[in-house]
Amino acid sequence: MKAFADYNPISVFFCIMGVASVGMFCMDPLLLGLSLIGALALFLARNGRAGMKECLWYPLLFLITAIGNPLFNHKGVTVLFVLNDNPVTLESVYYGLAMGCMLVGTLLWFRSFSQIMTSDRLLYLFGAASPKLALILSMTMRYIPLFRAQAEKTNRSQKALGLYKEDNIPDRLKGGLRVFSVLVTWALENGVTTADSMTARGYGIGKRSQFAIFRFRRSDAVLLLLSLAFTALTFTGMGLGKVGFEFFPAVTPVKATPFGVLVYISYGALSLLPAILEISEALRWKSLQSAI
Repeated sequence: MKAFADYNPISVFFCIMGVASVGMFCMDPLLLGLSLIGALALFLARNGRAGMKECLWYPLLFLITAIGNPLFNHKGVTVLFVLNDNPVTLESVYYGLAMGCMLVGTLLWFRSFSQIMTSDRLLYLFGAASPKLALILSMTMRYIPLFRAQAEKTNRSQKALGLYKEDNIPDRLKGGLRVFSVLVTWALENGVTTADSMTARGYGIGKRSQFAIFRFRRSDAVLLLLSLAFTALTFTGMGLGKVGFEFFPAVTPVKATPFGVLVYISYGALSLLPAILEISEALRWKSLQSAI
């Protein structure tokens, strides 16, 4: 067994996309709760204490979504109280809680996705099907940290030259616009240099070969098959109406048919599988270290 991030990018991609797609297109509270638990478990398993610090703003986002929805959405038959002649209903409160779970869970899944799927993994994933798309994605991800580093460097240079005379809002705006102007010029010059370099190296002349350090092994095939099977089973249950939840006009109970229970179990396994792989590998590594 190995950590989830060490699996082949194809298996990792379909696993995260499968669980995240269900969480984005479903409003069933049980499915959304499983998605949120799995995303949070994976993120904390990979980042530890640093991840806990980063997660501090997610409860605030959850509360804003959960509280804000009843203030603007007044559907529902169960009125809790009236605020400024607008009813606040129990159904809208439940819907806001579900929206908060969906938003936070989706953000956490794609946060882990951005950490795991680095530029070389994306290049491997899309290189065979669309080399140009893979190159664009790889260069885009590369330029994000470069832009950030260049902006900090430019900002420090501006301060060293004494261009920030006073610490006030107009001075900060002028400084920010000056840094943005320098970044635009730097990006254009760097783009021309990159294009010339690629032309000099013969890019686009002939058919490109592909090199990858990743190998598709049996364990990767098992993870891929499990991800596809669990995702297909969940979407089948959603399409057949075996799982689902109605908030308006009144809250309906969660469907507890045998097939619906199977769907919940399969999606729970899909959501928790990445975190289980990460935690089991971390425990195995600690066990090996303690045996030395």
